[in-house]
Amino acid sequence: MCSVMARFIYSLVFCLLLPVILVRLMIRARKAPAYGERWLERFGIFKVKKSKAVGTELQKKDAIWFHTVSVGEFIAAIPLIEQVMAAYPNRPIVITTTTPTGSDQVKKRFANELGKRLTHVYLPYDLPWFLSAFLRRVKPQLLIILETELWPNLIHSCNKYGTRVLVANARLSEKSAKGYGKLAKLSAQMLANIDCLAVQNATDGQRFLDLGLKASNMEVTGSIKFDLTIKDELIAQGQAWREQWGAQRKVAIVASTHQGEDEIALTAFQALLSTDPSALLVVVPRHPERFDNVAQLIEAQGLQLARRSQASQLNSQTQVLLVDTMGELMQFLAASDVCIMGGSYVENGGHNPLEPAALSVPILMGPSQFNFLLICQQLEQAGGLQTVAAEQLAASLTQWLQDDVLRAEKGRQAKQVVDANRGAKQKVFELIARQLAD
Repeated sequence: MCSVMARFIYSLVFCLLLPVILVRLMIRARKAPAYGERWLERFGIFKVKKSKAVGTELQKKDAIWFHTVSVGEFIAAIPLIEQVMAAYPNRPIVITTTTPTGSDQVKKRFANELGKRLTHVYLPYDLPWFLSAFLRRVKPQLLIILETELWPNLIHSCNKYGTRVLVANARLSEKSAKGYGKLAKLSAQMLANIDCLAVQNATDGQRFLDLGLKASNMEVTGSIKFDLTIKDELIAQGQAWREQWGAQRKVAIVASTHQGEDEIALTAFQALLSTDPSALLVVVPRHPERFDNVAQLIEAQGLQLARRSQASQLNSQTQVLLVDTMGELMQFLAASDVCIMGGSYVENGGHNPLEPAALSVPILMGPSQFNFLLICQQLEQAGGLQTVAAEQLAASLTQWLQDDVLRAEKGRQAKQVVDANRGAKQKVFELIARQLAD
């Protein structure tokens, strides 16, 4: 009864906050118009597109549903999604995201499958009637949630509908665990309704167990992000850009920045220019609504700016390239000598350091790393990553870019960590197959 009341109160609070959430969407839409589109999907209202390839399959409860909240989760899930699609060719596939940027990546990656066997929409808000409408439309047998996107009503609605829930690549930082702990009854009920949780490591797994997850429903698999696939075309694109920019130029990239981090990277870059005037900095903001503000910031510092979205190409005078497009981070990482990973110089927990590591690009990170704490520790112990405060970033960046031998060795060490930890994807796939067979 206590857990039922906890979920009722949660739903009531969510209802009261819904107007605020919608207003926030409208505000975000001013800078990123995509946030103002497809609102009905967020209420579970959409048409399921059918084709001859699917026929009437969606009339049965056999769809396989992946939820990847945004870009990072979707990219990590791509090899797993592709393996599932190949193994179950007659099953409809549903992919949901929360953000427009994640949605754009789904559309690009699976353009040929959309409207055939694959349906893509936004995940509805976490209220029972929205989720019920969604479940009636897609009829999933299994929901596979990537990483941390756990919602009480989502899990409960799936349990009520008879849809199994598997959480893949699960992680739970100490900070997040404390947050769930403040809602102990609600969290315990939610975790009790998860059929299988594939956790990245035993430390995070114990946090889930402490919150109420059944030990029999947990498997330690490692992180599927180690199973990142690097295509030859991606490497070739990076090399082509280097030739275009000037093969001898040193290139640093600051990836997935949040507000406040661009200034730190630009300060370090200004110091680098005093010793290497030909150096190039590639800046990749995390969110598209920040593109124009970051461009203004770069120009205000007197730096020669080129924007990826503009037709004009880089030239020898360009000092900063602003990547104001989405979905090209890996290509730009492949074109870089050193990566400064964003989300680590603000209290955001850092973004995925395995992406540059898989490309043999050494990583500099700030102290905020709780999203990838154990992975960062592995990379740092191996020598492929260095944690540096904002004040020391310029010195470390300059040292790594000036010493070709040191930089190459650190890149090799980062890549070794990735290669040594592959295999989680197959373990998760076997868990998926088990859930579908039961």
